[in-house]
Amino acid sequence: MPYSVYLKKGEEKRILAGHPWVYANEVARIEGKDKNGSLASVYTNSGKFIGKGYINHLSKILVRIFIRDEDTEDTDEFYLEQIKRADDYRRSIGYVNSYRMVFAESDNLPALIVDRYDRVLCIQCLSLGIEKNKQRIVDCLVKLFNPEGIYERSDVSVRSKEGLEETTGVLYGNVNDTVIISENGVKMAVHVKTGQKTGYFLDQKENRFAIRKYTSGKTVLDCFSNSGGFSMNAALNAEKVTSVDISETALDNVKENAALNGFTNINTVCADVFDELRKYKNEGRKFGVVILDPPAFCKSAAEVKDAYRGYKDINILGLKLVEKGGFLISSSCSHHMTFPLFEKMLGDAARESGRTVRTIELKSQAPDHPSLMSEEETQYLKFFVLQVM
Repeated sequence: MPYSVYLKKGEEKRILAGHPWVYANEVARIEGKDKNGSLASVYTNSGKFIGKGYINHLSKILVRIFIRDEDTEDTDEFYLEQIKRADDYRRSIGYVNSYRMVFAESDNLPALIVDRYDRVLCIQCLSLGIEKNKQRIVDCLVKLFNPEGIYERSDVSVRSKEGLEETTGVLYGNVNDTVIISENGVKMAVHVKTGQKTGYFLDQKENRFAIRKYTSGKTVLDCFSNSGGFSMNAALNAEKVTSVDISETALDNVKENAALNGFTNINTVCADVFDELRKYKNEGRKFGVVILDPPAFCKSAAEVKDAYRGYKDINILGLKLVEKGGFLISSSCSHHMTFPLFEKMLGDAARESGRTVRTIELKSQAPDHPSLMSEEETQYLKFFVLQVM
């Protein structure tokens, strides 16, 4: 008999408003018996149907709702329709070669990520329910898109919270170690098997394009450069670009991408960014544009205070290196560092650096990473362009 999950009184408001997660501590009782990871129905305390989702007794997120109609089941046709709808939206706004095809909860497929890199698809399965339906998902992707290959990059620590081990591997067809994509007319070599996330950070594509107008004829410092997405866009019209990252592997990818595009105005520095910025400050160096795109400094609410300090310190250093009239481009990819909090941090950094700045542009994640108004966790990327006066 399928599971029926009944909430405590008053716990249904957030979920009825569209948030898909049911936490274990919100549940009054569970009736029925089925396999862990199976489809469960969720009800209010009084018995009103709310939705269906996969249950996991090992996770704090007990149920991830993705069906809101009581008569609908998680059939092959349902998966085909959801995945096709997600891809149709991306194509309708102009994405063709490389983009996030499925963005989990935002595409009504919680815990499923599908990224497209030309003819290769890369997926992440981040919950028990999605893991159990992985072959079904692969079959749907093959039927809909006939890809050259499908590769799994479920090598993320969050799977442990679901009682799952990290895993990677080819799920279908052939997948080369390197896939060449085109993003905003720039060629990028994506290492789907070893690169960050699923091989590349697709969520900054519009922001990378946006920096081109600020870098013309300037010296550019790209910090936490990773594979060089910002560096390549800057190099199109900058005088010189310096890419700094602590990973030599990442910088090898920067050099690879520079060669792909014929750029000779990029040099790389392997160093801790904090240390390198302090060195440049002591040397009195200045740059026309400084780009700060660090990894998430906080992954939980408890880490926000320390992360705020870290973001402020790096932005103070960055601001001190920007020449008058130049630009600081600063990002955060942690949803716990909200837009208002990140903006406040930038204001604090400006005051403590002794620089007067103005906001020129602010953006978020690319449109292929849409966020749900009902789920703040899906809105995570902040991107500010500041001018030093």
